[in-house]
Amino acid sequence: MSLVRILGLLAVLVAVGLLIAAPTMLRSYGVYLLALWSVTTIAALGLNLTLGYAGQISLAQGAFVGIGAYTVALATAAGIPYFVAFLGAGLITFAVGWCLGYPALRVQHHFLAFVTLAFSTLVFLVLRNEQWLTNGIYGINDIARPKVFGLSTNRNPDFYYFALGMLALFAGLQWWMLRSPWGRAFVAIRENPLRAASLGIDVRRYTLMAFAIGSAYGGFAGALYAPLVQFIEPNSFQLTYSLKLLLIVLVGGAGYFIGPFFGAMIEILLPEWLRFTQGYYLLIYATLVVLLMAFCPKGLVGAVALIAERRRKPAGRAAGPGGTLGPGGAAPGPAGPAGAAPASPSR
Repeated sequence: MSLVRILGLLAVLVAVGLLIAAPTMLRSYGVYLLALWSVTTIAALGLNLTLGYAGQISLAQGAFVGIGAYTVALATAAGIPYFVAFLGAGLITFAVGWCLGYPALRVQHHFLAFVTLAFSTLVFLVLRNEQWLTNGIYGINDIARPKVFGLSTNRNPDFYYFALGMLALFAGLQWWMLRSPWGRAFVAIRENPLRAASLGIDVRRYTLMAFAIGSAYGGFAGALYAPLVQFIEPNSFQLTYSLKLLLIVLVGGAGYFIGPFFGAMIEILLPEWLRFTQGYYLLIYATLVVLLMAFCPKGLVGAVALIAERRRKPAGRAAGPGGTLGPGGAAPGPAGPAGAAPASPSR
């Protein structure tokens, strides 16, 4: 095992240890923020799969979080057990995401963004205006927190451990997926759909799956968000929330597995860390984000990966047929980016 991998493994172990020990070092509000970070990261992982790996622009992730949140809130209020409602939220958003994926088969890039923008607006209008179902602008309050193996999660530390465990579960599932043929197919479609089709990849099916799985992650995040905050209303899931999730993915590094973890940390925790500046904290936060995107367009993880790749590249090494090096310093093969796709998900 190389030194870089050893250091990376140690960093992960230290981070996991700090997350587990955090409730003993923080006050209740700090633990609540970490729980919110865990839930937001799950939603961002789904968007990163759709955008970063499959290359499909979506401005509807916040709407899927809203669908999941309202599904759990309404179902548990009707007496349905939480985990049944939790699975229902994932299934509903998976089905809706699959249907929304059909426009992605015909339109691309900013046109697809407009389609998902329209869907996000539609969901917001339904949540706000269909008062018979969603209670409209008054929202839904007193959402009960679940019991896990008979243990209550009413206290913030208890719910934080529950949310952290769910984050570990969904992150592990995505880690496995990205190293399966599915993940390699997603990357191939992102790089060049026509070439991916020529290699025998069913572009239609995998595009729909990228949308559906990413949307389901949003639904599961919403199913956790509702009992965390215990009050939801339509304005929480309007377009600005989808844009926030998009910013999280871009700042962390789209197409990098750990990108959403860092992006959510910057979006959720950095403003709180800057509150000592009083009225200037939002100005400072916005300035830092603008500078980051200006000088690190591939996000934090992308910048670190670029620096590491340049340090690994031996001086004077030939760049290969096209004069450029592929991922990890290897020259791209005859199949081009799509052919080199199996190495990409390792990011």
